[in-house]
Amino acid sequence: MTTTPTEAALRLTIVVHGRPAPQGSKKYAGHRRNAASGRVSAVLVEQSKRVKPWRALVTAATQEARVVSRIGTVPVHLPTLDGPLGVEVVFTVLKPASAPKRKRIWPTTRHSGDLDKLLRSTFDGIADAGAVVDDSRIIRVTALKTFPGEHPDALDAPGALIRLYTLTGDPS
Repeated sequence: MTTTPTEAALRLTIVVHGRPAPQGSKKYAGHRRNAASGRVSAVLVEQSKRVKPWRALVTAATQEARVVSRIGTVPVHLPTLDGPLGVEVVFTVLKPASAPKRKRIWPTTRHSGDLDKLLRSTFDGIADAGAVVDDSRIIRVTALKTFPGEHPDALDAPGALIRLYTLTGDPS
């Protein structure tokens, strides 16, 4: 039996400028009663104050990247992506002041963020912008954390380079 390898077609490139923030754990902030149903539920809030601004930056950059033309002042967007998607993300994070200036090091410090949590906040921002039907459509991910100027796809300052692909062919 012959199989056709999965092919990927680049559909959208997004450049986000700003400090990437991981979407991490929630903290308990009390209870509230739903006015309509009367049910009591716990209120959970994001622990990191940087997540909301990062997601907003991702959403804004994604919306801008989706604009293909304008009719007067009204933007015309690329269609929302659906089906199996692949994503490549290169996060450019701040290099610690204590790190060697002329030597490349790995971005393994706590302040650079967990890669999986950086992806969560970034994918949610992309979905909020309407670029994908739902981030559950993303089935293949290639991700990297690097410092400015230390990788071919690194930005000059903190941020992210994101490429979205549609996948076709046999998934086996």
